[in-house]
Amino acid sequence: MGGGDRRAGGPQDGRLTVDFVLTNVKVVRPGSAEPMDADIAVADGVIADVAPGLAAGAAEVVDGGGLLAFPGVVDAHMHFGIYNELSEDIRTESRAALQGGVTSGISYMRTGQYYLQKGGPYADFFPDVLERSAGNAFCDYAYHLAPIQASHIDELEDLIGDHGVTSFKIFMFYGGHGLHGRSDQQAEFLMTPPGERYDVAHFEFIMRGLERAIGRYPEIADVIS
Repeated sequence: MGGGDRRAGGPQDGRLTVDFVLTNVKVVRPGSAEPMDADIAVADGVIADVAPGLAAGAAEVVDGGGLLAFPGVVDAHMHFGIYNELSEDIRTESRAALQGGVTSGISYMRTGQYYLQKGGPYADFFPDVLERSAGNAFCDYAYHLAPIQASHIDELEDLIGDHGVTSFKIFMFYGGHGLHGRSDQQAEFLMTPPGERYDVAHFEFIMRGLERAIGRYPEIADVIS
């Protein structure tokens, strides 16, 4: 929860131009031993200020009934669209997330069985993911992606530069047997090109690809994960 600078009438009156003010709540904040009595002002769909006395003169005031107001939770690993069609699943899953206090989620996505049920390059796959997601989520969301086939490694820099993806997943089932059989028997499940293996060598090539991406985008090197 942070402050804002959306003010009406100039600095002389200090009033915020807000959509509404949530009042009569006890705000839980990091580092505070006890909840504080405060109002929450919302402007342009985001929290603009948290402080006592914001309700005076507000166009709309919502009574919080004396309940606790917690900061939104960020869920760093969600699964939109794994068992149901993505555009439908993201609606029900994000609604459930909000009911549990999750206001931002990072959903895992990959090519292969489940999800969109197709392989191929992310240049074709990910725009479809974004199109099916658009306008259907009730919470803020982002995606972290798994480079499944070798060609995906060459797409890492484009995924970062074109779509802002900075989080990538690597499965830890190399060598002998994995989640869906030996690494050389997973082509059907992962829908990878003939002859490719998801093994420890693939892990190394992904890390090399990310190293190249960091070299190209050093300004976000500290957020690539």
